[in-house]
Amino acid sequence: MSRLQARYQALHASGRKALIPYIVAGDPSISATVPLMHRLVEAGADIIEIGVPFSDPMSEGPVIQQGHERALENGVSLRDVLGLVTAFRQDDIDTPIVVMGYANPVERMGHALFAEACMGAGVDGLITVDLPPEEVDNLNQELKRVAIDNIFLISPTTPDERISTITERASGFVYYVAVKGVTGAGNLDVADVTHHLNLIRASTSLPVAVGFGIKDAVSAASLAPIADGIVVGSALIDTMARAIHAGHSEAEAIDRAITLLVDIRGGIDQATSAA
Repeated sequence: MSRLQARYQALHASGRKALIPYIVAGDPSISATVPLMHRLVEAGADIIEIGVPFSDPMSEGPVIQQGHERALENGVSLRDVLGLVTAFRQDDIDTPIVVMGYANPVERMGHALFAEACMGAGVDGLITVDLPPEEVDNLNQELKRVAIDNIFLISPTTPDERISTITERASGFVYYVAVKGVTGAGNLDVADVTHHLNLIRASTSLPVAVGFGIKDAVSAASLAPIADGIVVGSALIDTMARAIHAGHSEAEAIDRAITLLVDIRGGIDQATSAA
């Protein structure tokens, strides 16, 4: 059983929902990334998504794009990201780690070598934003060989008939994009999200996490009763960036992001315990 499967099963048994923070590796700095990951776990994270810095992160809004830019300025590569996961694993062998990135760096490394490097680092899942399910079979073969889950995005604009094409190739969990557009954009429509989650669950027994548009405890709580997991990224990255821009130290910026995550954890737990 993979770490992701085990974590979701444990959460389901306890009636809790997964909190999944997203950060960009190397933002605000390389040296801060592993300590930040541990702080996220201490604040209630169940799974961590770590973004591979990329020069053209097409699905990301301006907040995360700027995080990618800062990380690239810090010289962070795909191999560096795997090195950070390796360092995290020295003190945490339980928290599932999902690497989120784009196809180009994976293709350049080669599917087999990439899969082996991920396994060696302690990665549990992969999200490749711009790799459609119709083109994933070769990569899937290599990931399955090393027991790494391949996680796919489904959006409000995904045709109903294509959902099964995606879920047939997915493992670990499915990531539903709650709003149209890029990360950090739009307003949540809980009824619309509920409709799409029902369509997805008719096609798969995998857990479904919801992200994009979740900015605080209130927005997280609105979706927690209907989702298996809540992903929050832009709000954390923006909180750190704004604090540093205002002259606060990196440590203070991280403290503010952690405070936000603790609030979101509380909102999720309160909403689901009352459900």
